[in-house]
Amino acid sequence: LFPESSLQVTGIDFLKSQNTRQHHTDGYNIQNLVVRRGHSFQLKISLNRELRPADKLSLRFSIGENPMKNRGSLLSLKPEREDFNGWKISVVKKEGKECLLSVTSSPNAPVGKYNLHVKTGTNIYKPENGVIYLLFNPWCEGDTCFTVTSKLSSGAAYKNISISPQKQFEDSILDACMYLLDKSKLSLTERRDPTNVSRAMSALVNANDDNGVVLGSWSGNYIGGTSPMDWIGSVTILQKYYKTKKPVKYGQCWVFAGVLNTVMRCLGVPSRCVSTFDSAHDTEGNLTVDIYLNEKGEKLNISLDSVWNFHVWNDAWMKRTDLPNGFDGWQAIDSTPQEQSQGRFQCGPCPVKAVREGDVYLPYDSKFVYAEVNADRVYWLVKKVNGKDKYFKIATETQDIGKKISTKAVGQNRREDITWEYKYPEGSKEERMSMQRAYSFIRPSGLMPRSGYASTVGPLGGSTQPLVLNEPVTKTGLHIEIKNTEPLHPGNPLEMAITVKVSTPGSWTIDLTGSCQLQYYTGKVQANLGTTKETINLEGPSEMQIPLKIAPDAYMKTLSSVEDEILILVTAIAEVRETKDKLTKETSMRFQYPPITVQMPETAKLYNDFTCAFIFKNKLNVTLENCKLLVEGLGIFKMTTFDMGDIMPGRIMKSEIICTPTRLGDRKIVAKLISNQIKGISTEKAIIITE
Repeated sequence: LFPESSLQVTGIDFLKSQNTRQHHTDGYNIQNLVVRRGHSFQLKISLNRELRPADKLSLRFSIGENPMKNRGSLLSLKPEREDFNGWKISVVKKEGKECLLSVTSSPNAPVGKYNLHVKTGTNIYKPENGVIYLLFNPWCEGDTCFTVTSKLSSGAAYKNISISPQKQFEDSILDACMYLLDKSKLSLTERRDPTNVSRAMSALVNANDDNGVVLGSWSGNYIGGTSPMDWIGSVTILQKYYKTKKPVKYGQCWVFAGVLNTVMRCLGVPSRCVSTFDSAHDTEGNLTVDIYLNEKGEKLNISLDSVWNFHVWNDAWMKRTDLPNGFDGWQAIDSTPQEQSQGRFQCGPCPVKAVREGDVYLPYDSKFVYAEVNADRVYWLVKKVNGKDKYFKIATETQDIGKKISTKAVGQNRREDITWEYKYPEGSKEERMSMQRAYSFIRPSGLMPRSGYASTVGPLGGSTQPLVLNEPVTKTGLHIEIKNTEPLHPGNPLEMAITVKVSTPGSWTIDLTGSCQLQYYTGKVQANLGTTKETINLEGPSEMQIPLKIAPDAYMKTLSSVEDEILILVTAIAEVRETKDKLTKETSMRFQYPPITVQMPETAKLYNDFTCAFIFKNKLNVTLENCKLLVEGLGIFKMTTFDMGDIMPGRIMKSEIICTPTRLGDRKIVAKLISNQIKGISTEKAIIITE
């Protein structure tokens, strides 16, 4: 009775709120549909007439440029027929001119942006906002990112173990990550596996080699960019990069880790920031880091190696289908450009289990990561002999590197110690076996100094045996402790003490050399502040405290002249004349600052304004010049900067901001005060936003 009309699509409803809720993607602030692979989602198709059994209808998903069926970049899916790539669609119900379809992507589909077209006979319908974002899926058992309790909820641990809110959902962050994915030039097959994607992202988050996201700088002078100390989150960085497509200036390790964490989580890979204290940067992969001291006990900047006071990288959770069984789970990835790997500044993924077991032959970069948390510190004394530098080994410290490996606890604002995941307890049988296993793959070339100046020195013993695993036991039981005796407030004298102890009975004469220096967290010395040389007599067992005091004039100028946070380094060398026992000890300490107080309600209602006040009292004896207060509250207000000018001693400053929450749930406000003298006073406060 009716004229035969060809079937045509008149519209598609992507059922966004239903689909994104089921796929844990409702937080993404984007018009398009975002789903995770391996889980079904529904589409409601509107047609010009009822769907009949003889009608031909297919959904066409295409990815990348020039999509082709034989390359797997064009998928044509017909209801009830499973495609060879593991995707399938089915008709859930037909109601008049509407048809509800269920689409299930393959759990190992390439991640990225897919274009959806609907073909009916010879007609092709191209919907508005027809790009669907497909992400990794930690909630799907068939996905290589599957984790029993999804670890996506864990926040980031920054360098001072402050906590970062969830950043992956903010405006244009997902598009920035998709841009990086395209820029990586990974093939579609490589995009299936988080191993390849995480390695590529570790390269792209730094600007080296490929015009990536952040340009690293450790120069202390950040004109023409933002000082690494001044960032309070990764969102601003990724938004700026996506807008300009140029590297953002400048970053250091905690910035690279914060950005990489956001990128990995945004793509659907569970990820956490990892902070390690006393982290080794071993340039030759021989598991030793050489430290050179002059005769005053001052550290010299001549080593190719370094010990970073702290270092921050990331762990990403995945199955390692490219490795033997037993190495799934957390994988270390690091986007701080330290060493090249396969010709690019990239690092990982390296199985954390391989680090613990000493399996340092496994890809990727496991020798470097192993050394970061396990290297030995070897101290050399540089003396002038007949006008030439000679090197004398004075100590080996085996338990110093890789302490308090930390991340943020899931769902709580506290530090979680994960040292046990990276290494067995110091001195345990398992640790010895792991170390011997690692050494069997590394074969260190004997202990000799290797600064740029040390090439004239012959080997000092070619032993390739593992080094002693505990602190050298001396005949006198010599022991050194270094601590501050007064709070280390900028503008005050630095008052510290070196305690020398002997535990063996007898009369002992001890030559003590002590020095105080300012250094960056990367181990680079910035200024020598003062030294002490004492000869002390001890009747064992006993101890003596030697004071070390530095006047403010000796360090305040240096503190104001660089844009980085600076640490106080105290090094002591003690030698017992009677036994020739030698011991070296170094301790780095941070300056202590007055706090910022945040005043605001504990809860607030969605879209209802509230006031947040930031209060700071300068309790120091020095004027803080050129003060800026940086504040950010994701889902509450955008990053804001207050110029405070100079804050005199005793002065109180107060800044207020009117906040309008646009997102529900746990939110966080972060504040940081920077000045010429002080780079890192920060605080944060949580608030719950309700309907």
